[in-house]
Amino acid sequence: MKNFKKWMALAGATLMITGAIAGCQKPKETEASATTTAATTPVETEDTTPATEPETSAIPEYDGYDLLWNDEFDTAEVDMDTWNFELREPGWTNNELQEYTESSENIFIRDGALVLKALATPTDDGGTYYTSGKVTTQNKQDFMYGKVVVSAKVPEGQGLWPAIWMMPTDESYYGQWPKCGEIDIMEVLGNQTDIAYSTIHYGEPHGEQQGFLKLENGSYADDFHEFSVEWEPGEMRFYIDGNLINTVNDWFSAVEGEDDKPYPAPFNQTFFVQMNLAVGGNWPGNPDETTDFSKAEFMIDFVRVYQKPEYDTNVTKPVKDFREALPDGNMIYNGDFAEVEDLTDDINWKFLLFNGGEGSAEIVDGTIVIKSQNEGTEDYSVQLVQPELAMIKGNSYRITFEAKASEERDMIVCISAPTNGWIRYFEDTLMALSTDWETYEFEFDMTDKDDNNGRLEFNMGKRGSIADISIRNVRVEVVE
Repeated sequence: MKNFKKWMALAGATLMITGAIAGCQKPKETEASATTTAATTPVETEDTTPATEPETSAIPEYDGYDLLWNDEFDTAEVDMDTWNFELREPGWTNNELQEYTESSENIFIRDGALVLKALATPTDDGGTYYTSGKVTTQNKQDFMYGKVVVSAKVPEGQGLWPAIWMMPTDESYYGQWPKCGEIDIMEVLGNQTDIAYSTIHYGEPHGEQQGFLKLENGSYADDFHEFSVEWEPGEMRFYIDGNLINTVNDWFSAVEGEDDKPYPAPFNQTFFVQMNLAVGGNWPGNPDETTDFSKAEFMIDFVRVYQKPEYDTNVTKPVKDFREALPDGNMIYNGDFAEVEDLTDDINWKFLLFNGGEGSAEIVDGTIVIKSQNEGTEDYSVQLVQPELAMIKGNSYRITFEAKASEERDMIVCISAPTNGWIRYFEDTLMALSTDWETYEFEFDMTDKDDNNGRLEFNMGKRGSIADISIRNVRVEVVE
């Protein structure tokens, strides 16, 4: 939710694919956080079917957890013993447009739900002034490790950006963001409300790991859905409506150029919960004439935080598992498209559509053919990717493939870092395609930290054409 360029070309997380300014707090060593044997992962037994209206019911229990604190928002006013109203000027982060206020028009309780409402007010110079609400539990309900469960319904509309996330209580110990760490339990873009994201941020350099769940029917704006994270000393697990969408256990905190802080930094300190409805910004873009601010309400039915009686803090960072190249040295699996594979799973090739992109991909006779019906609004709106490429610092790599189009057009090729802030190991490269097969070859040097999840991307969206593209004989190999 912080100040960085987000790329929705997301592969690398689970299911459908697959920040905070400031620093972090010194861990508080308590009896509950001393080295012990952790309980087993809880089994969720509650009915997670979303309801169209928030309902008051018995607070569910989870095996191995005790309820630490909760707010069911069943009072007339916001509980100020639990929540703060955070005030911020427009443009404070991410180039967002809203002012966060303490006005009862932006933050209020209605029908048993907390409502964060964005408002658009015309200005004398013909512009628009936006206000909205943000609440936090900083210095009131801070905790280290636990299970956070939030039921929420998001608004729909271009430029709206609701989020449920966590930041460290003391934003100074490990250094400025992203060194301090950030836990995003839920983010949804108002123009694409059928996808919800869960992410962690850390570094430096900035690393992130993200999972998402795309609904097959409906959207997160239609009903209340349950978003949760199980945060333990060496692992985090993110869920949406009881579905595990991402598990992360490999992170770090460091000053760039220096050794990493002892694992599991930066996520070994107290954090707090915050929720907000942003307007505009780098990721969602700004509102337009289609955005209906009469319905710009982020509704939260409840927030519940559970904690185990004890946690095993004697954890070690997992050793990275690097996928081996094939016997011929090719790091791309099924690069000759000899196998007609499932292009929707997370094995080898994956075809993705985002932000208005429409199309299909099919493997035929050793060639993959991408047909577009709508180019979408981003380069990555129509995208073919293969992740899990071993990018080793100091190595040189060669990319080769053959491609053509049904009529002259172009596409963008790169090798990105889905779990390292979406930096490019091989920069976005625009290449013109003709109607004849041509061979393309590129070389680059790997100068960043070792990464076991480099990703080859063919980006075919927003290129001014929906002509078919054919690709074959794809190779990525180390140059000796």
